[in-house]
Amino acid sequence: MKFKYIVAAALLSVTTFAQAADYPARPVTIVVPFPPGGSTDNIGRIIGAKLATKFGQAFPIENKPGATGAIGATQVSRAAPDGYTLLVSSLSVFVVNPHLQKTLQYNPTKDLDLITVAVQAPNVLVAGPAAKGGDTVADIVKYMKQHPDEVTFATSGNGSSDHLTAELFWQETGTKGVNVPYKGGAPAQADLMGGQVAYSFQNINAVIGHIRGGKMKALAVTSEKRSPLLPDVPTMEEAGIKNVVVNSWQAVAAPKGLPTDIRNKLRDGIVEALNDPAVKPNLLGVGFEIVGNTPEEFEKFQAQELARWKKVIDTAGIAAN
Repeated sequence: MKFKYIVAAALLSVTTFAQAADYPARPVTIVVPFPPGGSTDNIGRIIGAKLATKFGQAFPIENKPGATGAIGATQVSRAAPDGYTLLVSSLSVFVVNPHLQKTLQYNPTKDLDLITVAVQAPNVLVAGPAAKGGDTVADIVKYMKQHPDEVTFATSGNGSSDHLTAELFWQETGTKGVNVPYKGGAPAQADLMGGQVAYSFQNINAVIGHIRGGKMKALAVTSEKRSPLLPDVPTMEEAGIKNVVVNSWQAVAAPKGLPTDIRNKLRDGIVEALNDPAVKPNLLGVGFEIVGNTPEEFEKFQAQELARWKKVIDTAGIAAN
């Protein structure tokens, strides 16, 4: 009987190795749980195009927006764990939705196999023509303390990276602004530039053009070091605000149960794609930092981010839209 188990295990190992060696034998669907055109969609398309060239199979993008990424993530969590369905998403799917959505139909730690965090980029505090209080972060904090619940901040929606960054900023400075949620970054940016709202924490790659064009003023970045794109703009810590180091990030995952060899093959291919000489300079040029960590590092990072944003969300009493 013991011999039969040994033989069965050996056959399974050979079969798994053969599957990994032959993978991919057909097109691989990349689900992006947001509309086309955003940062996550762009990263998904860059990865998909390079993996298609590397492996000789198509990696088509399927945009499945809704519920801050939960609809697409749920679809992926229910797919076969064979490597032919992947998820490319921002942090909302992996570390925010579980704290906001009571009826969430997937569990990001139990239903997904984490492959790698692809890229990250800091947010930047930007001011529009309706800004009040001064031209420095210290001036804004002073004004907000004198005028509580008055200063408006445009966000991409409740629980978005820019909203959570604003809440963290308010908590660390003992202030409270007014969250003005929009359905995405583009309308939030439009109203900021139009003077309907005063400030916003936006992802640097989404607003660098507006900053350089003089339509927004950058006051501070949320990275540990100054951004090469805005070398004259201080970090939050340099501006006198500690503990507001925030990066928005995009990552790749698959349904739980992905064979280890296929997972490693995909991770290596993704890291190679991001560091391609035809890709890397373009990513760096709009503010992305390439991460490409291991699945084990991603799991540790996810646990830290889950705990961090739970504290911010619970303290602020944030609810989903």
